[in-house]
Amino acid sequence: MERSAPVGVFDSGVGGLSVLAALRSRLPGERFIYYADTAHAPYGERGDAFVVDRTLQVAELLVREHGVKALVVACNTATAAAIHLLREAWPGMPIVGVEPALKPALALTRTGHVAVLATRGTLASRKFGVLVERLAGAAHTVRTVACDGLADAIEQADTESVRALCQRYIQEVGPLGDHVGQVDVVVLGCTHYPFAQVHLTAAAGGGVRFVETGEPVAKQTARLLAEAKLDQPEDTGGGLTLLSSGDGGNLHRAADRWLLIPQLVRQPHLQGAPMRHSGAA
Repeated sequence: MERSAPVGVFDSGVGGLSVLAALRSRLPGERFIYYADTAHAPYGERGDAFVVDRTLQVAELLVREHGVKALVVACNTATAAAIHLLREAWPGMPIVGVEPALKPALALTRTGHVAVLATRGTLASRKFGVLVERLAGAAHTVRTVACDGLADAIEQADTESVRALCQRYIQEVGPLGDHVGQVDVVVLGCTHYPFAQVHLTAAAGGGVRFVETGEPVAKQTARLLAEAKLDQPEDTGGGLTLLSSGDGGNLHRAADRWLLIPQLVRQPHLQGAPMRHSGAA
């Protein structure tokens, strides 16, 4: 691995752009390759076998064909299902995953009640169960809401559906506020959800704080690159290439909306590695 090689960032769709924004802010000298597996999104309502298969194939593509020096799995579902397999496959490579930001949420709460909004796949994973068991003691209550359809609505930029789903899932959280028994901190447990925060905030009203994972992931990536002596100086210039396994239109439009990048290498369509088998949908 060479210091000048790019960092690979991967998600099932556009959600990982929220992590990418934090990465580019902290590591302005790095070149990034962002891969959206849009032909097979969303992952959150798929089975583990499907997610593992796609994660391994996309990682193989980024490592073998694009020579990335590090990999950021900017997808909670893929992290929960497959990051241990990626680390086994490439033990010498810095690999960073994402998980719901439960630890900072528990540090912020005043009522002792926090909620996690996430995909069904993330909430059902053993990794998430262990996280809750490890961090949430008797003094804390963690409420979980599986937000079916929200990531896909964000992916399709369907504003009305996003607004309606945000209202629905905030209602499912239960009482919100800063009084005893009310939820005062909400964890955005999917990298898509920060792009719906304006609607989530409107539905929740005042007195509720939202936390996400982008900045902690960027900080961890910077640390691992520095430890491996793979980090680029800030004045190197950096850059970004967008790749998609499907129609790249949504990805490019999302990048235009959510990223301020003067020089963007656009590849409208790059078919990823073919599916070896169908997996369990």
